[in-house]
Amino acid sequence: MDQQSQTSVNEMLQSLSARKSRRSLLRGALAGAAGTTGLVLAGSTLLSGTAHAATLTESSSCPTDSVATILSVAATAEQLAVTFYTRGINNAAYLGISGQNLNYLTGAVVEEQLHRNLLVASGGKPVADMFSFPHGPETFWDLDKFIKTLDQLETAFESAYIAAIREFADMGMSSLSVLAAQIVTVEAEHRALGRSISSKINTANNWAFTPVYVKSVSDAVNVLNAEGYLSPEGKNSYQYYPVNLEENTYVEQRKPYVVPC
Repeated sequence: MDQQSQTSVNEMLQSLSARKSRRSLLRGALAGAAGTTGLVLAGSTLLSGTAHAATLTESSSCPTDSVATILSVAATAEQLAVTFYTRGINNAAYLGISGQNLNYLTGAVVEEQLHRNLLVASGGKPVADMFSFPHGPETFWDLDKFIKTLDQLETAFESAYIAAIREFADMGMSSLSVLAAQIVTVEAEHRALGRSISSKINTANNWAFTPVYVKSVSDAVNVLNAEGYLSPEGKNSYQYYPVNLEENTYVEQRKPYVVPC
């Protein structure tokens, strides 16, 4: 990572340093931990008279980022996603991924690039274009590590975009809430289809409700940093490059569409 990019990442992290660390919530989630999201209420049910308040009342106690911060963090995450999927596709033979499973990845990388392009066109300014991965180079020749990383990344992205929906709603920006929803539903597809590649996973689409592990979009930066995605060094350093949008020509709905009211 060049000095300017590293400075941008450090400034973003410093601005978030006062917020409580997530303490590797995503890693815990993948291991089956309950997490501390406020949706898990010990000794009660979400249908009880008091428990439902955790999910149905206004989230006024949660932080709200600026629109510029949300768009910039999201654009950075999409560049990370493009970098991850590009490396996976380039190393598909080593990972033993081919046929329809490879099509899943090429579709995903094109979709992530389209997301990134739209976010940047809307004012997002990525703060990093060089990334690392928790398992380093092994991520791209060990299928189990690749799928675990995919699962973890898409979980982070889903959490962040759902947080964005809440933040935009709090700001009265329904059109941006809808856009975040249009993106997060695709990220959920990526997670499920990616998990389906592994023969060791019994049920790829194993969530009835998507968990939200962050209180705000900017909080996702802390998560990604703690998990090892924002500390490129040596061989564990991967540059973002935009991909050819024709890499998978079967990807449709390339621009957000909403029936006008």
